[in-house]
Amino acid sequence: MGTQAGKFVLRSKIWIADENGKVVFGAGRLRILSAVAEHGSILAASRELHMSYRAVWGKIKATEERLGRPLLYKKTGGVQGGGSELTPLGEALVERFRHLQTLTETAADTLFRDLFQEELED
Repeated sequence: MGTQAGKFVLRSKIWIADENGKVVFGAGRLRILSAVAEHGSILAASRELHMSYRAVWGKIKATEERLGRPLLYKKTGGVQGGGSELTPLGEALVERFRHLQTLTETAADTLFRDLFQEELED
C-alpha cells in the first residue's frame, strides 16, 4: 500500500484473530499457503520462504486447529516423495484474504488522502 500525501505514506497490516487474540490468518499465512500451492510441498515452501520446515508446519497446524478444519491435503513421502495441496478451504482463504487486503488498502489509501493530504503537503 502506498498513497503519498506529500512525502508521507500510510502503512497498515491486517490479520484475522480468534476470540483469544491468536492469529488465524494474515500475511504470513498467506505467503505460506501460496508457496505450498505453487511448489506442491511444505518443504519446498519452507525453502522458498527461508523458514524451517517446523516453523511453516507449526503455523499451518495452528491455523488448522483454530479453524477446526484442514488447509492441506498431505501425501506421505516415498520413492516419488510426498507433497501437499490446498483444500478448498485453503484456496478460499488465500483468494479471499488477498481480496480483503486489496479492499482494505484501497479504502485506507482513500481515507488517508482525504484526511491528511492538505495537512501534510509540502
